[in-house]
Amino acid sequence: MCGIVGYNGTVQAAPLLLEGLSKLEYRGYDSAGLAVVNDKTGNIDIVKAKGRLKILAEKTDDGRAMQGTIGIGHTRWATHGEPSIANAHPHYSDDRQVVLVHNGIIENYVQLREKLEKNGYTFYSETDTEVAAKLIHYYYQKYDHNPIETLCRMMYRVRGSYSLGILFKDRPGELYAVRKDSPLVVGVSEDEKHPGTFIASDVTPIMKYTRHVYYLDNYEIACLKSDSIDFWNIDREHVEKEPVEVKWDTQAAEKSGYEHFMIKEIHEQPKAVRDTINAYVKDGQIDLSETGLTDDFLKSLDQLYIVACGSAYHVGVAARYVIEDLTSIHIEVDLASEFRYRNLKLRDHSLVIIISQSGETADSLAALRLAKDKGVPTLAIVNVIGSTIAREADHVMYTLAGPEIAVATTKAYSTQLIATYLFAVEAARARGEITQEKADEMVTEMQTLPEKIERVLNDKDRIQWFAAKFANAKDMFFIGRGLDYAISLEGSLKMKEISYIHSEAYAAGELKHGTISLIEKGTLVVGVMTQSKLFEKTRSNMVEVGSRGGYLMGLTTYGNYSIEDTVNFTVYVPKTDEHFMTSLAVIPLQLLGYYVSCAKGLDVDKPRNLAKSVTVE
Repeated sequence: MCGIVGYNGTVQAAPLLLEGLSKLEYRGYDSAGLAVVNDKTGNIDIVKAKGRLKILAEKTDDGRAMQGTIGIGHTRWATHGEPSIANAHPHYSDDRQVVLVHNGIIENYVQLREKLEKNGYTFYSETDTEVAAKLIHYYYQKYDHNPIETLCRMMYRVRGSYSLGILFKDRPGELYAVRKDSPLVVGVSEDEKHPGTFIASDVTPIMKYTRHVYYLDNYEIACLKSDSIDFWNIDREHVEKEPVEVKWDTQAAEKSGYEHFMIKEIHEQPKAVRDTINAYVKDGQIDLSETGLTDDFLKSLDQLYIVACGSAYHVGVAARYVIEDLTSIHIEVDLASEFRYRNLKLRDHSLVIIISQSGETADSLAALRLAKDKGVPTLAIVNVIGSTIAREADHVMYTLAGPEIAVATTKAYSTQLIATYLFAVEAARARGEITQEKADEMVTEMQTLPEKIERVLNDKDRIQWFAAKFANAKDMFFIGRGLDYAISLEGSLKMKEISYIHSEAYAAGELKHGTISLIEKGTLVVGVMTQSKLFEKTRSNMVEVGSRGGYLMGLTTYGNYSIEDTVNFTVYVPKTDEHFMTSLAVIPLQLLGYYVSCAKGLDVDKPRNLAKSVTVE
């Protein structure tokens, strides 16, 4: 969850490192630091700061105070030890011969620290990362300052997850990187004004300088010189790697005049949805040939396990309703953090679907590996090409959301929904559970979603006005049935994660089983009512809530105007095939969360205590 950058080139490193760290702010952090090899003294200069990146920029005069063309940078999310300058990265050996930055968690750091203390090492921080720095120093001294041998020995001893950027004082022209489970990409600059090589936790800091990157695999080492990169595996063998082309538009990682990334990304959803549909619909029909999901394979399925975290899990809940309605496949939806610890008996003729924006989510990756260990085929629905989950899954459906910077997902969620719709319709057609004509009809309707999302966005001013009324709310509740319950889950999460208002989603039929006791006068209750067969039942639940003093917002489709006799405020969305209603109904709830957060003056893109990509447990 920390952010790592590194540069080795011919221009001043520190300004580039600060710029790179700014691209990683969305990952969440509480402190930051830089280490640069001083080109005059040969020493490795280190500057750290607690708090926002601008404090580090001020301490270094925007990087100009640190002279040198090779360095590493870090934004820290505290795991071991409180946020402080002492615990901030980079960390170093006592003689500063070894300096490094780290993303991940070293699980056996206590035992390693005790071993190092017996060998005369002392520690200035509470972090597991300082242990890594001093363990590398220990092996570096023991194995004649051989960095490859040193890093291989370190990997033998360390348990946990890590990506490391490492400087050795006596190797001033080299920057090393090593990786296990935590993501790390490297690349050679294609920018004549900024020649050199880069490392980063993801592609966003690099894509300005190169569109071709290398993804380090587990237990691989990279040595970056100013104009080339060499790779080794843990067996000390040279490895040849092929670069992956980054097709994201660099402008997609900029605000482009919007106040926040989140509102920009909300408005990018029509394009992201359209691009994802077009990637898998050819001549009006779904084509999943690139994924390897054949008709025969889809026909053979008896069981689906959909596994994900956070908003991706909510996609899975929605997908369950859609796939179950269209096919006879039995479906379980699991939180990845629970799936990996269940003593689950995976059935034959099954498929495990892993949904992840980053393709690096630690629990989801562990679930994928568990499924593979049990011999069950896997399908990854991911946004990042070349990510670990994408590389390790048997089948991959890429979503075309482009880079998503705001911590609260919007367009990635919407494109994941599209991927599950495409899978559901194609599986139903292949199995003979819907006709080709019906499949074509559903695809045609799916292709209208981008335009309908734009219509919903055009109504955002009303939602902004309504949101301002509830900026001081203490509690909110979202209720619905069936697919509307799945929509409520995501709407509630959007509210709580960026507005810090306590918010819960409930299946509307469960109100009498305890939830209704939480309703007080003025409590906002959002009722989602897009499913025609469940409309009246949910409306009756809203009447129950209203009679107990709740303030009611209804979310339904155009034509259901009778709801205005029940609720205080109504948001309408266009009609579509009811299987696809999540794609439209979620938009007002994204906007509601966004505008409440803005009304409270909060940091919308970087909510407290949260990180964009959760790459540790």
